[in-house]
Amino acid sequence: MKALLALEDGRIFEGYAFGALRETTGEVVFNTSMTGYQEILTDPSYRGQIVVMTYPLIGNYGVNSFDVESSLPQVEGFVVREKSPIESNWRSEESLDSYLRRYNIIGLERIDTRALTKYIRERGAMRAVISPFDLNSASLVDKARNAPEMVGQDLVQKVTLAQPEVWHEEGRFTIAVLDCGVKLNILRELAKRNCRVVRYPAFWEAKDVLRDAPQGILLSNGPGDPAALPYVVRFAQEVIGRVPVFGICLGHQIICQALGAKTFKLKFGHHGGNHPVKDLRSGWVAITTQNHGFSVDFDTLPGNEVEITHVNLNDYTLEGIRHRKLPVFSVQFHPEAHPGPHDTTYLFDQFVKMVEDNLA
Repeated sequence: MKALLALEDGRIFEGYAFGALRETTGEVVFNTSMTGYQEILTDPSYRGQIVVMTYPLIGNYGVNSFDVESSLPQVEGFVVREKSPIESNWRSEESLDSYLRRYNIIGLERIDTRALTKYIRERGAMRAVISPFDLNSASLVDKARNAPEMVGQDLVQKVTLAQPEVWHEEGRFTIAVLDCGVKLNILRELAKRNCRVVRYPAFWEAKDVLRDAPQGILLSNGPGDPAALPYVVRFAQEVIGRVPVFGICLGHQIICQALGAKTFKLKFGHHGGNHPVKDLRSGWVAITTQNHGFSVDFDTLPGNEVEITHVNLNDYTLEGIRHRKLPVFSVQFHPEAHPGPHDTTYLFDQFVKMVEDNLA
């Protein structure tokens, strides 16, 4: 079935719908990963966004119930050059097409994804609409312009859990994870390191978490504008200095705001598994998985309190910080990967060591 993708500036792309036949709006971004489309679909950080895959053939190894980062797909729409007509993998349980239909997500194929990606790189990420029903260009552009902007949106409330839960019961240390849209592999990495893992909703009060006496706190990734989350920033301010704190992606932006920094929106964001990041302390360069549309402003960090530890070698944006006195550090990239390289999983070891040293 023919469908159109319309950008808010008036550019139209034609393709064919698959998955659920429905109209959707969202901010359109591109992801440069070659594999891992199921992990991308289920990453809560993509809530509110239409994801374009730059790799041309998607769906060839199907979908299974193991390679998920949350309980269901989170994207608003999924755009590919070619959806594979077959799925061939011993772990496959269903096709990408049927998976998207089951969760009411529209896909769009046979469009020029290279042209769309280059357009976003030149003009920036923008609001868009996909529709298999309304094929009137002027009507679709108007719908895109009336869709919510990403700036100012609190999307964390749409992806966080409703009540605290013990995710992993056994462990040497208890780690509280403030769930702003946490990827499951973050929890798996903690459990692998002999940690008892307890998830808390993003709106939970710091005093209630601290009452449960965790030995460490992790602030997770998540969607939307970090500047629209004053209640999470307040949480961070109240726990920093009380227990060791580790922040990932949105959690990094929250920690930096809690320490006095400001955030800003990137032109088209970082989404993919091939971003080079330099550790300024060792000089070592890691290839990282990233998924964020906002960044922390270097110049607003309190330099006397905070050490910059990592920078992005593509655009030299901030990728990591560490407090000079308190047991607090954070990174903008995803050390748990899934999908992507495992170059930086050692950061979980550093966090657990920080917890252990704090108890000594």
